[in-house]
Amino acid sequence: METPTITLRPATRADIPQILDFIRGLAEYEKLAHEAVATPALLEQHLFGERPAAEVVIAEADGTPAGFALFFHSFSTFLGQPGLYLEDLFVYPRYRGLGLGKRLMVHLARLAVERGCGRFEWSVLDWNTPAIDFYRRLGATGMDEWTVQRVSGEALRALADAST
Repeated sequence: METPTITLRPATRADIPQILDFIRGLAEYEKLAHEAVATPALLEQHLFGERPAAEVVIAEADGTPAGFALFFHSFSTFLGQPGLYLEDLFVYPRYRGLGLGKRLMVHLARLAVERGCGRFEWSVLDWNTPAIDFYRRLGATGMDEWTVQRVSGEALRALADAST
């Protein structure tokens, strides 16, 4: 197979079905398909609505969608600067090994620098050795002393309803 031409571009509303397909592909890879409940309407509202919560970059191989990165800004009180948080990075299996993941990561790192971010971070499942190895090759450091905490679903609603 001849090496395809790789391009990166910001997603548009017209890409919502493609973004949903990337999300489902990632969820299957991570063995979390049962948790992927995003809908086109939710993506429309939260990616392209009045107050977008995240941005998406799509990687194309010869004009065909091949991978994506979904990210948003965070803020570090210690640094006093915004950060860039990568929520999802996914490349279809048939396009792996072409450097799309690295291209997406370099693109996001450049955005972080251009936007005055003090850091670029993400989470990775502890069993995903290929991804961890990839991130280490890019210069990432594991934050082993930190653990992710989450409140969602009914627990989130209960906390929101709690008296103070």
